[in-house]
Amino acid sequence: MQSFELTVDKFLDHAAKWFGDHEVVWAEKGVSVARLGYAALRERANRLSGALVALDVRTGDRIGTLAWNTRDHLEVYYAVMGIGCVCHTLNPRLTPAQIAAMINEADDRILAVATDMMPLLAQILPHCPGVRHVIELDGDEAVKEGSDATLSKQALLAAHGTPVEWGGFEENAPAGLCYTSGTTGRPKGVLYTHRSNYLHTLRALQADVVGLTGRDVLLLAVPMFHANGWGLPFAAPAAGTKLVLPGRHLDGASLARIIRAEGVTVAVGVQTVWLGLVDHLDRTGEDVPSLERVIIGGSNCPEALLDRLQTRLGARVQTSWGMTELSPIGTMSPASAAPGPSGSAGRPPLGLDLKLTDADGATLPIQREAQGHLKVRGPSVLERYLDANAGSLDAEGYFDTGDLATIDASGNLTICGRAKDLIKSGGEWINPAEIEAIVGAHSSVRHVAVIARADPRWGERPVLVVEGGPTVDARTLLDLLRGKVADWWIPDLVATVAAMPLASTGKIDKARLRADYDQGLIAAEKA
Repeated sequence: MQSFELTVDKFLDHAAKWFGDHEVVWAEKGVSVARLGYAALRERANRLSGALVALDVRTGDRIGTLAWNTRDHLEVYYAVMGIGCVCHTLNPRLTPAQIAAMINEADDRILAVATDMMPLLAQILPHCPGVRHVIELDGDEAVKEGSDATLSKQALLAAHGTPVEWGGFEENAPAGLCYTSGTTGRPKGVLYTHRSNYLHTLRALQADVVGLTGRDVLLLAVPMFHANGWGLPFAAPAAGTKLVLPGRHLDGASLARIIRAEGVTVAVGVQTVWLGLVDHLDRTGEDVPSLERVIIGGSNCPEALLDRLQTRLGARVQTSWGMTELSPIGTMSPASAAPGPSGSAGRPPLGLDLKLTDADGATLPIQREAQGHLKVRGPSVLERYLDANAGSLDAEGYFDTGDLATIDASGNLTICGRAKDLIKSGGEWINPAEIEAIVGAHSSVRHVAVIARADPRWGERPVLVVEGGPTVDARTLLDLLRGKVADWWIPDLVATVAAMPLASTGKIDKARLRADYDQGLIAAEKA
């Protein structure tokens, strides 16, 4: 058989040749500001590759990005990866110190930065001596005054944007670099290869996973700095799917406007994004009739919110679970059948295997209808973190996700919480996720979290923290737990917050919650 390196540039090559007029649309505040076909996108990205070569970029160099979901950012993706360099997507929602540390650890030589992030860059750059050039993605000036190293992308293309040949490197060459969100410790780098991204794309395109087609219109509301936008900047051109990039504005009004204007059929993002959309639709009476499917991830979706999303949007909601370390799709409820049981995140697609172990790492003899520590294995799963001295796998090649989970008789995965979030009270364990699932089913609760507080007698006790409407009543919420969990699991204290703190990935930031509680910034009362 022919030798064929599995490299991601081939996705855009395919789209340009066979779906050349299928569009990529860039919107700001829900209004399209630019659109072009895949053929034109490929031509622009390839010329940007030529400009990078003119800046003496070499195969294997790492190029960082600070940008939103825009056409410019997508062009950088392919321009960098097409010549065998590494696209390091930086999360602007992290602190300047964290971002600078990532740039230095990755040894980024060039940074591609959106204009509205230049003030953030000014705080970062003095701490990153290895950065040689900054490319301002949407600026017009040839050279920013006062900095010989800062160029505009348009000027760079005008001066050096000559076509180059993509590929010519091995499929196991590194392609992308993302860091974990750092909610459970210091952010850690995950280095993807072309092969891992290619195989992950094929996994995403399976019919009961994301299952994109050439007739679909995809709204990518997952930031492209979150695990390569869940891999969908590769999957969309691979399938010839029209791609809508919403920029930085993910409020309900902007999303509703662009969904209607572009006829979006599939929308992808964390549940807080879609909560904002349905809140807007309820206030205005608007609808989004073209929408057929919504894929959510980031954290378990309460049943009440899931029902509300499906009813108000008139679309099937697919729940999912994944991690940066998995490239990131792990499991997903099916696109073409009824979802699994409440709280489940579906089954793993071909290319990913799961197993449950006990706390010591021994495989559970019965894998179904049992709770254990979740481990995963596959060609798009992390082997070791960036610059780690040792691998992160067990003897059978499985990666420990740090999650507790169950797998039902039909193979549906349910995440039962993070092992690190367990609360030890009186020498026994309390699982916050079980309490959160019950309380989160109440129609008035928008977000719920259970955190530990120090207790002189029991060691730790749970505190229930909720964000909800005016009908939230602490005693009512605790009554929901009676008879469903052990009495000693029921929290002694309840706190109501105006807005739940969210991490950079849209998940509830429990580390910040615990810190705020410890500092007296969250007031809790006995119910």
